[in-house]
Amino acid sequence: MKFIKDMKPGDRIQDIYFCKSKTPATTKNGKPYDNVILQDKTGCVDAKIWDPNSAGIDDFDSKDFIEVCGEATSFNGMLQINIKRARICREGEYDQALYMPVSSKDNDEMFKELLGLIASVKNQYLHRILEMLFVEDKEFIAAFRKSSAAKSVHHGFIGGLLEHTLSVAKLCDYYCTSYASLNRDLLITAAICHDIGKTKELSAFPENDYTDCGNFMGHIVMGAQMIHDLVRQIDGFPTLLDQELEHCILAHHGQLEYGSPKKPVLMEAVALNMADDTDAKMETFKEIRENATEPGWLGFNRLFESNLFDTRVEY
Repeated sequence: MKFIKDMKPGDRIQDIYFCKSKTPATTKNGKPYDNVILQDKTGCVDAKIWDPNSAGIDDFDSKDFIEVCGEATSFNGMLQINIKRARICREGEYDQALYMPVSSKDNDEMFKELLGLIASVKNQYLHRILEMLFVEDKEFIAAFRKSSAAKSVHHGFIGGLLEHTLSVAKLCDYYCTSYASLNRDLLITAAICHDIGKTKELSAFPENDYTDCGNFMGHIVMGAQMIHDLVRQIDGFPTLLDQELEHCILAHHGQLEYGSPKKPVLMEAVALNMADDTDAKMETFKEIRENATEPGWLGFNRLFESNLFDTRVEY
């Protein structure tokens, strides 16, 4: 099988891939075509069907497995597949494990490291919250370790939520060594819990799409609700500490226009927002670089609001 990460311009493609999305579009001249995102375990690639009504194109939909015949090209420095023929595949023709993107990092090792950070939290109430979620709740643990961190923006792969959470928590741990006034127990707990709502916001692979409650409420509100429900089960949990922890989760996107119902008002909430933003942007840039066909200008990216450049030059 020709994996997406190994493709390069000029390659002839004839293999089975997962259709992550398919949307109709129209050229400036009014000619219809299809935008397709193909996926395998190594990543995703943009594809086009310039003649969707041709005899060699089956009427397939998003979430179908399709055999693709076409050619890899380069458009604005990014890999693109020109699909000439597409056939819907039957169950048994493919192994789903080859098509679900997975973190390149070992899941067991990441979770072990996360448990180490949990063990370092000394506040009995915050430690109990973390224990209830990441030690005792087997259903939550299974979902958390398999979930992605996003539908498409960053860490959109199995284990992505764990990888992102660990990275954010480690950044926050570093902040605590540089800024002694930070409440480490509060910040580490908030970092580990900041995206727990994504276990409910996104469905499992292969769909990895928004659930009804994800669309209605979003992971930020659901995550704060999950913490609130756990706090009610712990006798004597300080009211102010509960409010501070929930605030960190509610404010971790930083701005109202980015989905947070509150802006950060705590030092720990500011630190969490910066750590979350840093890891999301670094991972996004890494994924863009990996999909680029060559160094140089990578094109405009909406997240960065800039035309990005990849030098890859050793000085």
